[in-house]
Amino acid sequence: MKAYPNSEVHGQLGMDLRDYFAAKAMQAIIGKSDDLSLNIDEIDNWIGDYAYVVADAMIEKRGRK
Repeated sequence: MKAYPNSEVHGQLGMDLRDYFAAKAMQAIIGKSDDLSLNIDEIDNWIGDYAYVVADAMIEKRGRK
């Protein structure tokens, strides 16, 4: 499934819905993080992974409707 299926992004139509949800989740996670504790190691170690956990949960919930 694609987000923005009629838009061209990097030569491809749309972007994966999972990636779109993960990007939105990552924005919220970083926005709520304590600026003093946020560093590149945290981003590499858990923020990206957690964003996809949230995205997968959103896709699963969406499929139940």
